[in-house]
Formats: sequence, structure tokens, C-alpha cells
Amino acid sequence: MFPFHFEWIWDAGHILFMGGLWYALSILGMGMTYCIIKAVYDTAQGGDAHHH
Repeated sequence: MFPFHFEWIWDAGHILFMGGLWYALSILGMGMTYCIIKAVYDTAQGGDAHHH
């Protein structure tokens, strides 16, 4: 069931499913990228010992 498989047919169901899948994966990827960049930035800045 991969797009490069010869039996793949691009009907409305497949287009909606793949679109939703890539939309969800991109949202998760952008969120994780933001968190990783912010963690690196905050670690490089230092001085956060007073947070409770």
C-alpha cells in the first residue's frame, strides 16, 4: 500500500487520507522542532536556576 506500488489508485479516499496524514505529521514535526530549538536556546543562555 505504498504510492510507488503498481496497484496504488489515487481516488478521493486515498487523497484525503494521505493529506490528513501528512498534515498531522507536519504539525507534530513543527512542534517538536520548536521545542528542541527552544531547549537548545534556553540551555545555551543558562541562568535559569531560580525557576521553581
